Amino acid sequence: MFGSLQALVLVLPLVGDAGAPSQPVRGVAPAGLGAAGEPGVERGLALLARKALVCVADGPQVVDEAVVLVRDGRIEAVGTAAELAVPEDYELHDLGERWLMPGMIDLHCHVAGPNLFQTNDINDMVYLTNPGLRVSPAVIPDNGALRRGVAGGVTSVLYIPGSGTNMGGQGVLLKTGMPLYEQMEIRNPGSLKLAQAGNPERYLGGVGRSYMNWNTRDTFVRGVAYAKGWEAFERGEVERPEKNLQFEIFRSLRNREAQVSTHTQIYQVVMTTITMVAGELDLPVFIDHGTFDGWRAGALAELAKVPAILGPRAISRHRLGPVDTDGQIHGVAAKYQEQGHTRIGFNTDSPVIPQEELSLQSASAVRYGLASSNLEHVRGLTIVPAQAAGIADRVGSLEPGKDADLLVITGDPADPRTSIESVWIEGQRIYDAARDGRRW
Repeated sequence: MFGSLQALVLVLPLVGDAGAPSQPVRGVAPAGLGAAGEPGVERGLALLARKALVCVADGPQVVDEAVVLVRDGRIEAVGTAAELAVPEDYELHDLGERWLMPGMIDLHCHVAGPNLFQTNDINDMVYLTNPGLRVSPAVIPDNGALRRGVAGGVTSVLYIPGSGTNMGGQGVLLKTGMPLYEQMEIRNPGSLKLAQAGNPERYLGGVGRSYMNWNTRDTFVRGVAYAKGWEAFERGEVERPEKNLQFEIFRSLRNREAQVSTHTQIYQVVMTTITMVAGELDLPVFIDHGTFDGWRAGALAELAKVPAILGPRAISRHRLGPVDTDGQIHGVAAKYQEQGHTRIGFNTDSPVIPQEELSLQSASAVRYGLASSNLEHVRGLTIVPAQAAGIADRVGSLEPGKDADLLVITGDPADPRTSIESVWIEGQRIYDAARDGRRW
């Protein structure tokens, strides 16, 4: 229907019933909550917008004629202008016809450190499995790639090791626009990176997929046993174990304080991730690529409550056999959705897709068949990855108590014509296209 992605025009319902007025978002605070003027309290902030895409886990998704109140870097209240009064001493920003939405979240980022094509700082290929390595020492705050990402609306990322080995190490969850590492860090460790199929069998002779599967599972089993030993010690049942830095991450995984992020694409390894990591070992995990024919495991992933954070490929060819194909091109997100999967998000694998183009991953999903009657395409940029990474208590939606990571946009974020006008992270205006010059 359209000649190119740039020519895409999205016509998507932004309310549940056509023509019906948007309803107030749940959890709206009473008018005047936390009025400024108290000793030592920072002046509040009020943003008025035509629409707010709130992206809550359930309930209404859009507030028309919206007001968002912010204090001390957190969202204080969300509601309509008719119901939510702005305290007199709040700093008021009337955004006119523009919209507000939560900052976007990318759970597959390689650009928070040195140039990936010039260094190998995130790909220390020591053993086939390296659970003790950490990518956080390689972080370079406010680097050029992150600055462009901010201009594209990406406010949080999971910066992870490369995929040269089956277990590259530990990622770190970061805020993109902060000047200091201490201000950037959301959680460290952010994840344990697992990679299945592709590397290293294609460059390391004698390492086939069967051995990699065995070795990876053996590492998981030993790591879980190590974590259980510490749990027994904490219950007073055994003497204090010897600390092993290679396996400390498994204590975080067992406590649901980190997740396994799995670079996994084809059906066989996507299925293995679900059955081994989520099923047999009962560890929190999310699919981190899920492309090619990985969607065939979509129903199993939904049953196991394993999110599918898809990209950078947005399409796949429908194969009838090992060689033959019917020539059709299918949207990966749409195929997961057809399988009944409801936890679909998007990533860039930056710099494979530039960090600032995360919203276009959502646009591609819609262009190739993703149904989005309840803002699934926006939720896949916000609340779904926040839930997958275990940080939905801080980011991913416009709800009282969460970090004030906000985007001011000109329209639907999956419409390529939409632009990011300004970005607020924890209540600070980090980027403004008019003030700073448009980067993207």
